[in-house]
Amino acid sequence: MAALPDPSFFLISFTIFLTLSPFTTSKLLSSPSPISSPSPKPSPISSPTPHHSTSPLDPKQLKALQSLNIPTGKDPCTPPLHSTNTITCDTSTPFRHIISLSLTNCSDDISLSLTSLKSLSKLNTLKFINCPIKPIHFPSQLTSNLKSFTCINSLKKLTGVWLSRLHNVTDLTVSHVSVTASGTAIILNSMKNLHSVIMSDVNLTGFMPKHWHGNLSYIDLSVNKLKGKIPSSLTELENLVYLNLSLNELNGSIPESFGDLSSLQNVSLGSNSLSGSIPDSFAAISGLVHLDLGSNQLNGSVPKFISDMRKLKYLNLEKNNFHGVFPFNASFIKKLVVLKVGENSNLCYNHSTLSKKVNLGISPCDKHGLPMSPPPSKEINSDNSDDSEDYADDESVQKQHSHGPSKVVLGIAITLSSIVFLIIFLILLAKCCK
Repeated sequence: MAALPDPSFFLISFTIFLTLSPFTTSKLLSSPSPISSPSPKPSPISSPTPHHSTSPLDPKQLKALQSLNIPTGKDPCTPPLHSTNTITCDTSTPFRHIISLSLTNCSDDISLSLTSLKSLSKLNTLKFINCPIKPIHFPSQLTSNLKSFTCINSLKKLTGVWLSRLHNVTDLTVSHVSVTASGTAIILNSMKNLHSVIMSDVNLTGFMPKHWHGNLSYIDLSVNKLKGKIPSSLTELENLVYLNLSLNELNGSIPESFGDLSSLQNVSLGSNSLSGSIPDSFAAISGLVHLDLGSNQLNGSVPKFISDMRKLKYLNLEKNNFHGVFPFNASFIKKLVVLKVGENSNLCYNHSTLSKKVNLGISPCDKHGLPMSPPPSKEINSDNSDDSEDYADDESVQKQHSHGPSKVVLGIAITLSSIVFLIIFLILLAKCCK
């Protein structure tokens, strides 16, 4: 005969039911305001899918949410329709646990406490968005469990040492916040499982790391004060799909081995002080969709092999020192969504091949392959029309205007003179015959 349940079980269940009654607070977190992400990226960690379960939330975690002024409602793990979905729970029993938490648009009186964070130590995803609160040291169990950490315009006075403690993180996003650190190495070297890193507009100084973890597929270190050369060790990341180092103080040439990054789809190196030519190895990166090398000091000719990149949609080469004939035809230009090549004073285009309607912002070439003067005064405007009937030879038109009447006019004049002369001759011949 089966034993009857212990009566204390019903008492505990009733106590939990009372604990989980609707909690009301006067300061609710508002819905997240739109924030411009540094760049769209493939997250290596998919957001956990909420599961339906009848198990209640761990009372300690419920209390932690209340201390953070997070509205818990009847069931924090099942947010109402049209909710911002800031909480995700697992399906464990007898109590469920929060595994993903996003704090958005925090009120001024919110503060993190060690007690509440210890209760939330099972989190693997933690996000702070528009929460300019003071950070504290995370409990060791929480830092060990965290796989994804996001901080956008949040957590005052972050340091590189503080971030380096998140050693098991695979997805790190820190943006629009000041981080005190001399370079990125102190932060990234300890994160051996890192797949994606965004540290954009965080006031990073110093040099780029010399060593990189091979799992990285997404790197965004834009809008900082990083200096020195792009390390050749970066080109060993065979899984790298996205690289954004724009708006820094990098100098030197682009590594010759850059083409080893054959998986790259997006490269942004613009607004630095890079010099030298575009390495020939770029030809091996056939899957490029976005290439930004603008606002540097690059020189040499524009490589013809760029036109073989069939997936390319965005090309920015403006404000450099490129020279020679722009090598692309109208059909390649037409397929681009964005093309910028202006402010390269020694670069010109073949005006017998490209229509005037495709305003590239550079001069047409003369017969020696040099830019005609004066250079175009209009701003760059890539009009991707491919109207072959409008192609004109500007040089021949100029010669017609500078060397007198055309051959057609001259031929008509000679014909009329011949007719007049013939009439006069026939009249005189008739008089003589009389």
